[in-house]
Amino acid sequence: MTDTRTHAANTPDPRTQTTSRYTPATAIAVVVANMIGTGVFTSLGYQIIDIKSTFVLLMLWLVGGVAALCGALTYAELASRLPRSGGEYNFLSQLYHPSIGFVSGWVSLTVGFAAPTALAAMTFAAYLDSSVRHLVPIDRMAAALVLVAVVTFVHGRNHKASGGLQNWFTVLKVVLIVGFVGLVGIAVDAPQPINLLPTDGDGTLLMSSAFAVSLIYVNYAYTGWNSATYITGEIENPARSVPLVLIGGTAIVILLYLALNAAFLYAVPMAELEGRLEIGVIVAQATFGSTGALVMGGVLSLLLISTVSAMLMAGPRVLQVMGEDFRLFRLLAVRNSSGVPRAAVYTQGGLTILFIVTSTFESVLVFSGFILGLSSLATVLGVFVLRFKKGADRQAGSYRTWLFPLPPLIYSAIMIWTLTFIAFNRPQEAAVAAVIIALGFICYIVTEKYSSVGPETAAKQQ
Repeated sequence: MTDTRTHAANTPDPRTQTTSRYTPATAIAVVVANMIGTGVFTSLGYQIIDIKSTFVLLMLWLVGGVAALCGALTYAELASRLPRSGGEYNFLSQLYHPSIGFVSGWVSLTVGFAAPTALAAMTFAAYLDSSVRHLVPIDRMAAALVLVAVVTFVHGRNHKASGGLQNWFTVLKVVLIVGFVGLVGIAVDAPQPINLLPTDGDGTLLMSSAFAVSLIYVNYAYTGWNSATYITGEIENPARSVPLVLIGGTAIVILLYLALNAAFLYAVPMAELEGRLEIGVIVAQATFGSTGALVMGGVLSLLLISTVSAMLMAGPRVLQVMGEDFRLFRLLAVRNSSGVPRAAVYTQGGLTILFIVTSTFESVLVFSGFILGLSSLATVLGVFVLRFKKGADRQAGSYRTWLFPLPPLIYSAIMIWTLTFIAFNRPQEAAVAAVIIALGFICYIVTEKYSSVGPETAAKQQ
């Protein structure tokens, strides 16, 4: 009996082929926008509680960036040799077993995209309200819902409209961040000292539990470096483009994150940032006054538009490929005349709106980093499985992980370290994550029994 999922993964369906594609520039915009969300503007205050060294704080963001880059280098080979949309769902299904891929898709459906998208939309509304409330108060929930509805509609139209929206808002995001860093560097009257070299005690801090726990939040801020793999099948020349997109997009974000955190530490004393959430607004107020804080609120709201957009572009592709493999979800695989999986896009948008209205996403986000970390860890280790199964022979146009096996080993070591600390220090969150994964396997068994594509249907499709 032929596994129809393998057929779907390696044989394009002529009914869904389209000449319309996302350009590599748009794919890089998706990576950058997915990664730069609320995390980099909110987490430094909590890191300072236990870490008072500027060198160690910057090392947090560098180590997190190295982990993300190592992950990107490894994913680049997987995307080049297994070129299909769907990200971890595609990789894990082909490398291990369809059930493992299904669970990853289940996680993406229930946690991975809808909840963070809802959080980004609600944070957008909060920042927008804080910046314009002196002129006209706005309903935060309504603003979040309108943003999601408009972005969902645009991404459901065609690749040109979808890519144009993503490109413009991501360029705006990068320009605003670079401009903010530059203005802080010029306008600060009493700059704080920043040590770029270790001092006494820094070595102990680097190996401490405080560093490991803080790294969890940094890793979450870097989440999204793999987002281009969700739209692999819709990128021009994916085998060649996706590796460059993953590596280039991740490198850009590493530089921006280091620059932003250095600017935060340069502008305001640590004591004023410790335990605070609204880091960007605090730094803007200290540097530019109350008017600057209001402007920063508006800037941050604009930054989050591209984050919401990127998630609503990448997430539906997981639903789409699951729809291609299981009859129960087949409507999610339907594409419009432009090749866009409109039903999947609208479904993802609907789930995001549901989270916004019910606010149930707050409890989900606590443990989502643990689940997503497990999924990416299994995927990165899959490169060894891939080479064992198919060897390392270079196919025409394909990519091989640079400095292999160091990148997957470095990423795996960092991720195992952080996941272990979560399991021991946050056992409740780890337990809830285990329950979500178990439910995913149960759902797979039921779905496989009642809705997987049968051999007769597969024969007709072929």
